[in-house]
Amino acid sequence: MNNLKRKNIIILILILLLACNSHKSYSKQGVVFSNNNIIAHRGAWKTNNLPQNSIASLKNAIALKFRGSEFDVRMTVDDSLIINHDSDYNNLVIEETTYADLANFKLSNGEKLPTLREYILAGIENNNTTQLICEIKPSDLNKERSLLTATKVVQLVKNLKAQNRVAYISFDYDILKKIKELNPFASTQYLEGDKSPEELKTDRIDGADYEFTVFKSHPEWIESAKNNNIILNTWTVNDVSDLDWAIANNFDFITTNEPELLKERNKHHSNLYKGYHLIWSDEFEYSGLPDSTKWGYEVGGYGWGNNEQQFYLEKSLENSFVKDGMLHIVALKKEHENSQYTSARLITYQKFSLQYGKIEVMAKLPIGKGTWPAIWMLPESLLKKTEKWPLCGEIDIMKHVGKAPNVIHTSLHSELYNFFKNNQYTHFDKLPDVINSFHLYGIEWTSNSIKFFIDNNLFYEAIKGENSKETTNQGWPFDKPYFLILNLAIGGNWGGEIDDSIFPAEMQVAYVRVYQKLN
Repeated sequence: MNNLKRKNIIILILILLLACNSHKSYSKQGVVFSNNNIIAHRGAWKTNNLPQNSIASLKNAIALKFRGSEFDVRMTVDDSLIINHDSDYNNLVIEETTYADLANFKLSNGEKLPTLREYILAGIENNNTTQLICEIKPSDLNKERSLLTATKVVQLVKNLKAQNRVAYISFDYDILKKIKELNPFASTQYLEGDKSPEELKTDRIDGADYEFTVFKSHPEWIESAKNNNIILNTWTVNDVSDLDWAIANNFDFITTNEPELLKERNKHHSNLYKGYHLIWSDEFEYSGLPDSTKWGYEVGGYGWGNNEQQFYLEKSLENSFVKDGMLHIVALKKEHENSQYTSARLITYQKFSLQYGKIEVMAKLPIGKGTWPAIWMLPESLLKKTEKWPLCGEIDIMKHVGKAPNVIHTSLHSELYNFFKNNQYTHFDKLPDVINSFHLYGIEWTSNSIKFFIDNNLFYEAIKGENSKETTNQGWPFDKPYFLILNLAIGGNWGGEIDDSIFPAEMQVAYVRVYQKLN
């Protein structure tokens, strides 16, 4: 090989290396997006009452340094790319109307309806923090026009040298595949929610951006996405409990109409859950019987050691069911065998147990004399019959009796300290309206203490070796796996007199979440 050929080959290799390196740094070149999970849905519009999808709401999202600002693109009859969510604007069908006719009608703040060119230029000016999340709306006319819209969007983004500023999302899978064909390095996320992360990976789609109820119904997709390096995004999450759920599940991005609230919840979560990771939950986003992979039943009507009056039934849709995002545990005035009442007792035994961690249950309690709802824990050793009660121990996260409305009890029972001896670790206090309102009941359990919380406020703390000076199994048996129990008892030694006019009586549970510190 002569020197000239060798020189030409070396130059070619250098060119290729430079091309590769320029691509690797391409998405970061000159841009360092904010290190948060907040995607402002149609811009940050709500707090300042700005028009959605306006340049003003985009600039507000940039000023607040949110990670991304989402917007919607449609194409007019004269092939103009414009920003609008709905298929019509001011009662004009966008795909049947020219941009000039649409632009006659101003947004509520006086802006004209923005074109995609104007929107992108506004989005890249003095902006090194906020990514532009471009949702391409499919055409209502035909597939060809949908793909034409995608092609024109990608070309415009390229012409404006904004490829490193824009990510693409769509409900139309073919639109995303077209974008990948046009630019293999474009970031794409699918919105529809009907494909698994494995399917997305096969088709080189980068992210799953699904409605939060989809992920709650398919929690296995969250872990699958992480394992397959699929971007996790979820929309449109506005409620505090749903925001907290998405944060706890460590979503890459959360699309919301409440970006300022999400910022607050991120701060709240980092303070309250520092070091903790969500390891188990039931969000009850399904219908029918409780999830059999998470919940089992205890069955019977023999008083349960407390002369209780109910008979607990298994898989009875009258007594335990999920509907409208809630678990319902219902006690009925209904004869069954030797009992006059039926109810349900759900347990996670042989499905999930925990030794140390943070447990939270959002619940609303029943009204009426005779009701005795409980959120509590027993160890596996009891049902395995290697220990008896109270030697095995018992953790009562929440107990309430209807004869004393709104008084919440938390307790720990052991061989040396239990209710038979009336010396258990315990605390009770009256709360405002636990019957008509949901409250968050929980514990933070370590090897040295168990803290009881209500609505994230410390309610009581039991400390190993301090409250009782006792550290043996007889006094502190809380160092082994325990399972969860949710039940509604009726009457008994503590529940007392029963008012038959209260039935059906019901405890509702919005969610159960369990966190643990991972080594």
